[in-house]
Amino acid sequence: MKQSNFIAWIYRMPLIKRWALMHCIKPENVAEHSHLVAVIAHLLAVIRNTKFNGTLNADRASTLALFHECSEARHQDINHNTKYHNPGITREFKRLEKLAEQECIDSLPDDFRDIYNELIIQDNVDSQYKQLIKAADLLSAYLKTLDELHFGNQEFAHVKVNLDHKLDKIKQELPEVQYFLDIFAKSCTATVDQLSGM
Repeated sequence: MKQSNFIAWIYRMPLIKRWALMHCIKPENVAEHSHLVAVIAHLLAVIRNTKFNGTLNADRASTLALFHECSEARHQDINHNTKYHNPGITREFKRLEKLAEQECIDSLPDDFRDIYNELIIQDNVDSQYKQLIKAADLLSAYLKTLDELHFGNQEFAHVKVNLDHKLDKIKQELPEVQYFLDIFAKSCTATVDQLSGM
């Protein structure tokens, strides 16, 4: 029976550091990030369905979010400013991401590929879910930014300005993002004693 490298690549995701080129008080890796994005995506779908008459499958949103950074298992996390420095560089990085996604699919046994094709190949993700996962991704980065600023790391001050701008735009289409910020974000910088009600 032919061996697959699929899980072996996923298993290495904790080794891939996020926020390259930036000083971080609390380091973050791609596996941690993917987990948090999956939790936030699930919650955003629940908020949409409960508060805004949505019909998304929250479990599907969470699963898609878990796999949204699979390409980074092959090519690591690239600093946002590097990746989007100019259209030509962005186009090449996107091409590399697509190749990495396809390599993930190709590493699977043949009869599993159709199932994972819809989870890993980002071009195949339904646009509603893709938009929700993008929002969850931004919210994950926003919580990280609040945390770093809370501990005095001013390196993230400009990141917050950029994220505030992006979230303002996405809130116009996704009211669940504003609901998340109003109800869940503030306590993320609380101390353990504060969270425990002491």
